[in-house]
Amino acid sequence: MWRNVRLGAFIVGTLTILAVGVFLIGKKQFLFSSTYNLKSEFDNVAGLKNGAEVRVGGIHKGMVDQIQLPTTSNGKVIVIMELDKSTDDIIKTDSVSSIQTEGLLGDKYVAISFGSQDAPRVKDGDTIGSQPPLDFSGLIKKANQILDTTQDTVSHANDAVANFRSIGSKIDQGKGTVGALINDRKLFDQANAATAQAKAGATAFQENMEALKHNWFLRGFFKQRGYTDTKDLTQNEIARLPQGPAVRSFAYDGKQIFAKPDTAKLKGEKALDGAGRFLEQNEFGLVVVVASTGVQGDAKTNLVLSQARAMVVRDYLVKKFKVDDAHLKTLGQGEIAQAKTGEAGKIEIVVYPVGVGIPPAKYPSSSGG
Repeated sequence: MWRNVRLGAFIVGTLTILAVGVFLIGKKQFLFSSTYNLKSEFDNVAGLKNGAEVRVGGIHKGMVDQIQLPTTSNGKVIVIMELDKSTDDIIKTDSVSSIQTEGLLGDKYVAISFGSQDAPRVKDGDTIGSQPPLDFSGLIKKANQILDTTQDTVSHANDAVANFRSIGSKIDQGKGTVGALINDRKLFDQANAATAQAKAGATAFQENMEALKHNWFLRGFFKQRGYTDTKDLTQNEIARLPQGPAVRSFAYDGKQIFAKPDTAKLKGEKALDGAGRFLEQNEFGLVVVVASTGVQGDAKTNLVLSQARAMVVRDYLVKKFKVDDAHLKTLGQGEIAQAKTGEAGKIEIVVYPVGVGIPPAKYPSSSGG
């Protein structure tokens, strides 16, 4: 008897879960709503997929039902959208559809604008106007080119400043033809003015590059990457792990901590809280955040990625917990030689006792590597 009751309860529970799942999926796919179809034509759908959202006034009110290729080489791609019947009061014949992106690198969706008050309503199967989608990949490529060009310009400007300083030094010492005219105060003042202008130019280029990094349009790109400036990656990096045993070690899989396999953006940072609380409550001589990646991709790129991951984990521990950041170092190891395809790398927080010797910095000649 009791066995039959449990079996019956299991069947009822399973059917209830199945019914709720069908209802939720059906609601999202508008299976239980009255709908109608609209069409829109594009030269390029920029990666839009079947089943993508259709938003009216920013609200999810439909889905992309079908994407049809043109029948001729000079035709357009036809996007067929299934919309909730409640939208036919605000979507008019002069409404315009556009393909948008969630953030900078997110999923594609179709946005439909409100029509004018006096325009006729759309009917099932009507075609509305469209706007061409933005090519974000091309914009990011151009942004990277601008950053590279700006950095080269800053480097050249700094070289020019050094040259002007050298010329000024020789003038002061009376060397060369210009040095022979050292008593000509006018010539001396002109050289100093040129040096000041070169310094101002270098400063302006650096300020422009920093402004570009924080530009609203590119901010999402750097946010996805997890860091903005590669010179910060090795600021606290050491050349190797210290000699002697560690007192404690915390290990994490890369998928557990980071949003994607190829980014240093934190996602599961709360998993690091156990290590942070241990550092707050115990004395230590040195803590090293060791990061490694999988073997997918370029080795040099993976080395930079491991350095960035170690840096952002260190920053998280320093900002959230009361720890001695002077004794909190990083070590980016690049690829794990024995890693399998698809692995996302590892993060290890290694704690050493008081009195341990801190190894030398990996790049002692500069602060940023």
